[in-house]
Amino acid sequence: MVKNRIPTAGTQDLLSNGVKTIDARFEVRKSKPGTGLGLFAISDIQKGEFILEYTGRKIPTAVADTMNKARYLFEIDGNWTIDGSIRSNTARYINHSCDPNTEAEIDDGHIMITAVRAIKKGEELTIDYDTEYFDEFIRPVGCKCESCVSA
Repeated sequence: MVKNRIPTAGTQDLLSNGVKTIDARFEVRKSKPGTGLGLFAISDIQKGEFILEYTGRKIPTAVADTMNKARYLFEIDGNWTIDGSIRSNTARYINHSCDPNTEAEIDDGHIMITAVRAIKKGEELTIDYDTEYFDEFIRPVGCKCESCVSA
């Protein structure tokens, strides 16, 4: 059973100042150079706290495996993958870090993001994208996280 789901508004376009508030806890804004947009905490988040769900269109993993250069695919299992490319998927703005402050767990086919440590107001939310994504998309251009262990 999934608990504590936080509804989030769509992310449409960023405001003229480059910031879009997602809900009372997050905003999307420019991240470090080379990483695009990121998801930032507007208030403190406690370790173990549910952050949000990675959402999108559920597609067969066999189809996802043929989608070259698709950046927002999150495999649930050998049969199903979430295509999280829709802008209303707030979790798509969580950038990679080799020392992340969030993690994903799959619960009954849902990808749930939780805090693995306390996250301070203003801090960017990060997650480890894992080996396959890292090797295909990050390693060729260089990891931009401050604690890179894979360079």
